[in-house]
Amino acid sequence: MSEPWLPLVVLGAIVLLPLIYVVATYNTLVALRNHIHDAWGNIDTELKRRYDLIPNLVATVKGYAAHEREVLDRVTQLRAQCLASQGRPEEQAVDENQLVAALQRLLAVVENYPRLKADQNFLQLQRELVNTEDRIQAARRFYNGNVRDYRNKCQTFPSSLVAGTFGFEAHDYFQVPPSVREVPNAQFG
Repeated sequence: MSEPWLPLVVLGAIVLLPLIYVVATYNTLVALRNHIHDAWGNIDTELKRRYDLIPNLVATVKGYAAHEREVLDRVTQLRAQCLASQGRPEEQAVDENQLVAALQRLLAVVENYPRLKADQNFLQLQRELVNTEDRIQAARRFYNGNVRDYRNKCQTFPSSLVAGTFGFEAHDYFQVPPSVREVPNAQFG
């Protein structure tokens, strides 16, 4: 004799298990997307810290190397452009890469001014910039790790079906090299 409720249990399992999977996958995608937004906030905070250091760095260099006006003006212009940039990370990366290149040129100019390289205020600013760059790179790695996990979930089957159905959009990696890697040792005497 067959159990009359067995077909209902089988039908319920056929309907409920996929529904449970869709809900769990949807919630995972939402959580990953929120991690990306949180990680971007960390990058944004560190970028603003870099922007706050730049005017002091430019002013210090200007005191020793006033005739390097073009380099100083370019750094100042790109800082303002980066501050105003509020687009997607890949759009902001374009501006950030230009700023990094300008900061690298500024720090290369410093090599021509031994007194500036020995200035304690400049050395402190350079240390702060190195520290900030380290923090930006750590935040970037965290952000990119979250983007990788999210992309994997959105692009692998069967979770890609859920991502596509509910409109989960791709996020891009944030690729910006550090403007300075370490404080050079100034040897005198």
